[in-house]
Amino acid sequence: MRTQKELKLQNTDHFKSKLLAWAQKYDEVVFLDSNEHSGNYHQFNGVLAADAFTSIKTDAHLAFEDLHSYQSVTKDWVFGYLTYDLKNDTEPLCSGNFDGIQFPDLYFFQPKKLIFIKDEEVVFNYLNVVAEEIIPDFEAIKQTQLNVPTEAAEIKIKLRIHRDAYIDKVEKMLDHIQRGDIYEANFCQEFYAEDTPINPLQTFWKLNDISKPPFATFLKLDGNYLLSASPERYLRKEGQKVISQPIKGTAKRHLNEVKDDALKRALEEDEKERSENIMIVDLVRNDLSHTAKRGSVAVEELCKVYSFMQVHQMVSTVSSTVKDDVSPVEIIKSTFPMGSMTGAPKISAMTIIEDLEVTRRGLYSGAVGYFTPENDFDFNVVIRSILFNSETNYASFSVGSAITAKSQPIKEYKECLIKAKAMKLALE
Repeated sequence: MRTQKELKLQNTDHFKSKLLAWAQKYDEVVFLDSNEHSGNYHQFNGVLAADAFTSIKTDAHLAFEDLHSYQSVTKDWVFGYLTYDLKNDTEPLCSGNFDGIQFPDLYFFQPKKLIFIKDEEVVFNYLNVVAEEIIPDFEAIKQTQLNVPTEAAEIKIKLRIHRDAYIDKVEKMLDHIQRGDIYEANFCQEFYAEDTPINPLQTFWKLNDISKPPFATFLKLDGNYLLSASPERYLRKEGQKVISQPIKGTAKRHLNEVKDDALKRALEEDEKERSENIMIVDLVRNDLSHTAKRGSVAVEELCKVYSFMQVHQMVSTVSSTVKDDVSPVEIIKSTFPMGSMTGAPKISAMTIIEDLEVTRRGLYSGAVGYFTPENDFDFNVVIRSILFNSETNYASFSVGSAITAKSQPIKEYKECLIKAKAMKLALE
């Protein structure tokens, strides 16, 4: 079905910029950038998928069943996203809050044009119907002119939940915890701007330069955009092995090296942050066990602190070996939404979240990624992200924190402001 051609690069970063600028002529674009983060579970430096040959777009009703049919019949690379509100397909839940962005609940497409960047090499992987365009496209990408950043219009960012209301809602969540309804929940709030035209490409590169995350994403679907600086992997499958890498625990960075190291050590030793992380690790272990071979679920890393440009983060890695008769979509359905963005017990947490939050999450705290022809997959968690509807000129980003019995509402509020910093800077 596909023709592959490998070509050499002279400047990888420069090529990435030109590649994404060149792809803006297409209605469907997914660009994933690892920003040179190394590790056992990174397959490439970057990948661009563009120009849909086939696609699936649906609401939450029977979404995973429809995705399973599409992915298993297509038997090719497919890229796309899962919104948080697919919880309504896996559980008897609903999403009735305000939605300013209005993304479809699920969208995947089979790209005609697939371009991988690996070290100093670019690999074109085109469907045969467009294979003759590989060399012309390579030359066109190299000749693409990068626009000089323009002076952006002033953007007025508003809070959907103000400080006093946020503290009141966290107190109500703490009441649920004290009653035993839940023992942890991720509570989120939205920042937004109305009637605000932005340059999605320019905003994405600014956000990416601020954060340099391992799971950066630019997604374009007609007039809807996701500009993401996500540091978190949701789920990856390679062969029979599945891994999840939940993040729970955040500390700000400091320009002074000594003070920064002290902040990192304080996070490593923080009992509250460690307890948050361990609770979600237990939830992920339980989720993975539904599709795992007996005794194969393991914690490879527990509460390890990684440093990113804006924050220190506490990350754990949980793995399993899947049963032979389990489909890739079934693995995702049995673990979705990811525990780091819900809480525990998961269904109770999601019910309380829906009641206390005032914005429908949509693609925020969902996932973007891909399936391979070999039934492998890799998906991030959509956090540290800006969502933009170019038809209504509505821009939005949300941030959240884990609420436990040890939470202090004002500290949780300040943690949200730390997480919001990069998106605010990118928009300003």
